[in-house]
Amino acid sequence: MKTMTPAEARAKIREGAITCPTTGMCPGYAQGNLVVLPKELAWDFLLFCQRNPKACPLLEVADAGSRTFAQFGAGSDIARDIPKYRIYENGVLTRETTDVSEYFDDPSRQLVSFLIGCSFSFESDLLEAGVPVRQIEEGVNVPMYNTNIPCQSAGVFSGNMVVSMRPIPHALVPAAVAITAQMPRVHGMPVHIGCPEAIGITDIAHPDYGDAVTIREGETPVFWPCGVTPQAVVMHSRPPFVITHAPGHMFITDVPNAVLKL
Repeated sequence: MKTMTPAEARAKIREGAITCPTTGMCPGYAQGNLVVLPKELAWDFLLFCQRNPKACPLLEVADAGSRTFAQFGAGSDIARDIPKYRIYENGVLTRETTDVSEYFDDPSRQLVSFLIGCSFSFESDLLEAGVPVRQIEEGVNVPMYNTNIPCQSAGVFSGNMVVSMRPIPHALVPAAVAITAQMPRVHGMPVHIGCPEAIGITDIAHPDYGDAVTIREGETPVFWPCGVTPQAVVMHSRPPFVITHAPGHMFITDVPNAVLKL
């Protein structure tokens, strides 16, 4: 899977051959989070992304009704190119599925798709610099947590930030900060280092999304803004209908990470 091109990976996902989280896939290429909304909610969500660029760094917005991210994934199918989707109705998760074509094909809906930067995109740069990425080592999904860090509201959307966590050896924390600070379009530098309780995380061993990973002696938990934030916001704000990716199951783009660096 590491040697596939993004287009090949999306094709495998589309045919159902890949259903797992996409961490570590197609290293060197940006991955993205997905939010799909009815057209009448799109303006509010666009404002929410603009007001919260760390948690929701916007990469592309598809035309209303379109199933393709033309700039970041030419020939892609938004409705089938993510390993697992989530459907929310009135803020409640009602379904997980590998194909959301039926919602795009419904003539009563005119859906607008948002592609949001993902921290998986900077992991290959961390690895190249000798900074460990524990969930790749352990073959699991990245741990993600709800926090007490408020987002700036926009229209119907409000709520708190979600963060992803990677344990980093103390001596390598400055390198991890410097590397990720160069990539603000995929969340950029950490929002918090150490002391999970300070941002409202009471049990780091039990993430709200994803999987727990080992934190070894001499390491500190480092927290980055996370593209699962919109899902927490959706559950808080309760809009009638939203499609998202399942946490850790991303859209793999054709755009190299280097293009997104400062």
